[in-house]
Formats: sequence, structure tokens, C-alpha cells
Amino acid sequence: MHSDKPLHPPQPPFPQQPGASFYGLGIAPGLLKNLDKLKFTVPTPIQLRAIPIALEGRDLMGIAQTGTGKTLAFAVPMLQRLAQKPGRALILLPTRELALQVNEVYQQFRHSQHIDTAVLIGGASMNLQLQQLRRDPRIVIATPGRLIDHLDQGTVRLNTVHTLVLDEADRMLDMGFMPQIERILQEVPSDRQTMLFSATMPEQIVHIAKNYMKLPVRTEIAPSGTTVNLVTQELYIVAKDDKKKLLAKLLQQYTGTVLLFTRTKRGANLITRDIIRMGHRAAEIHSDRSLKQRREALDGFKSGRYRILVATDIASRGIDVQRIELVINYDLPDEPENYVHRIGRTARAGHTGRAITLAMPDQGYDLKQIERLIRAMIPVTEHPEVRGEKFLPYSGPSHGRQPFWKKKLSSGKETVVARRRRGSWHFEPKHK
Repeated sequence: MHSDKPLHPPQPPFPQQPGASFYGLGIAPGLLKNLDKLKFTVPTPIQLRAIPIALEGRDLMGIAQTGTGKTLAFAVPMLQRLAQKPGRALILLPTRELALQVNEVYQQFRHSQHIDTAVLIGGASMNLQLQQLRRDPRIVIATPGRLIDHLDQGTVRLNTVHTLVLDEADRMLDMGFMPQIERILQEVPSDRQTMLFSATMPEQIVHIAKNYMKLPVRTEIAPSGTTVNLVTQELYIVAKDDKKKLLAKLLQQYTGTVLLFTRTKRGANLITRDIIRMGHRAAEIHSDRSLKQRREALDGFKSGRYRILVATDIASRGIDVQRIELVINYDLPDEPENYVHRIGRTARAGHTGRAITLAMPDQGYDLKQIERLIRAMIPVTEHPEVRGEKFLPYSGPSHGRQPFWKKKLSSGKETVVARRRRGSWHFEPKHK
């Protein structure tokens, strides 16, 4: 039976005591030894909070920003539970890249814990995945769409799953996976343990928690919608025709690793070509690229072969690279929450980082929605060699409609010059 009782309130902040370690959290000695061998010595706040709760077998909701160590927060309790009782574990993630990243963490424990994994993701060989499943893995790491494919073909069964993890749950919902997730939740046993991790807390997450989890304990490292404290944020307001010129200046100024976000796949392709013509080493990652191409781009970015990685929001969720110096929002995201996910790619694991956002004069409303979400104003700056602009005045949305941008005519009257429509700008005639 799924509980419809209200969620437990967030726990009080965890005391950040000097010399915190994995000892005293309830982790088995053998697993502690493996953590030491792998140089995991100081737990992050989400690990300190989540591991003891999960080891008790309780359902858990972890609200934390990206780069906070969420993978180990659910991996350690899961490995300990698998060592103590028969059965299997299932991890659902939004993208192929993120699934492969999580699998890399589990591979570090494979020999010491004697536990195999299977990775079920789109774009990869179905035959290879069937071979992995024939080994009877204890852990299945999957994207929702490909797992549904296996369920439909009868190549995987979920009746022995006792531990379920929904990682980056908000992103899975953003990508439209709610129907697949609900079907999977109905396929796994009702007496399972469920751990859900998310950077934000939309209504659909609350729906999942109330209908498919058993009195989950909610632990929140940072309030939903907040941005990484160690990120220095800047905003440039520039005309569309000046964006490329400003980008060239910024890439000359910052010589470290750069992760650049565009709104569309076509935009990612075009800007990557422009950056290469500027003389920089760059690669692109988006859903039109094959799995092999995406892995090559990500591996090249990690190794330093590429200094700049251009990505769309969907593809970016598998990017777990330390010490990214700069995140550039070349285009504003479609949803304010994606701004949080984007800048979370820098300032990971306690390092400082910088995020630069380029906005056009007609995007004042969109920028205001981001600032409302992060509860902060993003400082506006100008480049001495690129003309800065100001946001156009606007009248806010009325009756749920998107905002109108207004422009004064020489007569002094105002006229609508643009209306936001489905993520793009539709320009209206200035005169009837």
C-alpha cells in the first residue's frame, strides 16, 4: 500500500564538525575499508545526512545541488543492503551519460563487493545489454525509455528489486518520463526501499513521494532552487548580433576549461563550428550525436583534448567533470530550473567556479524568473570592447499569457513589438 500521508518535514541542518568521516555512520567494516582504499575519506554533507537514513532501510528524499556527492550517498547503503540480503537494486537516471558515470562509481567496488551491474541505455547495443542481463547482475542502471523496452520484450523482470533509486528525478520529469516512471514504480515490489534525489522540488516530485514512497525522510542540503554558493555569477546584456563577438572576447580572457550551453541542438552545432574557427579546441554534446560521439566528446573534455564543451540542457546531465573553470550560458534556458542545473557544473566538490550568462534586451522577463528562483540578483557587467544594452521595459503576463515587450513610437504611444510564443519570439506588426 502506498502512503498518502504528508511528507516528514526537512531535518535541521547537519552540524559540520571538523574531521567528519564515514566512520560512525553505520557502514560495515568491509565497505569502510574499500572506501579508504578508494580515497573516499571525508563525506560530503549529503552523504553525512543520507547514508545513516538509508542504512536504516527508510525511504529517502535527498534535495541537493549537482556535484554534492549524491551517487555515493545512495551507492554505499545499496551495496551494504545487497551484501546482507538477496534481491536486486534498480537505479533510474535521465541520460545515457549520467548512467555511464554512475556505473563507473559502482565498477570501483565490483571486485571487492562481488557485485555485477548492467547498464540499459538507449543508443547502445541491445545484444550487449542482453549479455549483461544473462550474467544475472545485482544492480541494473537504466534510463526509463530503454528499461521500458526491455520490460515490453520480457528481457528483464523487476519482481526481486528491493532497492530503487530515482536520481536526477526532476530532470527525468522535465524530459517527459513521468508515464514511464509510474509504470516502473508499479512493476517493482511495494515493500521496496526508495531513494529519490533531485536538485529541485517540483509538484510532480511531491506526487511521486506521496503516492509511491513510504513516509520518506526529506533531507535538504540547500533550499530547492538555490544556486551553488561558490559560483561567481555575471550577466552581460548584449544585442543578438554582438553575442558572438562577446563570446570570442570571453574565451580569450578565460583560458581554463569552459562548458557552454545553447538552447537547441542546431545552435550547439553552429556555435561549436564558430569556436573552432576562433582557434579553440571544442566539441559538442547533444541528443543528435551518437552515443560513441558523445562519449568521445566527454572523454576528450575530461582529458584536456578539448578545452571547450558545447552542450544542450538534456545532454549536460551526464557531465561530471571536476574543476570546470567557467560555465557560459550562451542562450538562456527554456526553464528557470535549468539555470541551476547548468551552473552546478562548476564549483563542484568544494572548488570555486564562475558562470557567465548572455541575455538579449528582450529577455528581461526570462532573466527575472531565474533571479526569482535563485533568490538573488545576478550582477550586470559590461565588456569594454562590446557595447552593452539594457532590458526593454515590459508589462508582465496577464491571465497566464506570456509577457509583451513594448516600444515607444515617435508619437509617444507604446506598441507591442514582440510576444513570447513557445520558446521563440514572434514579432508583431508595429502598425495596424
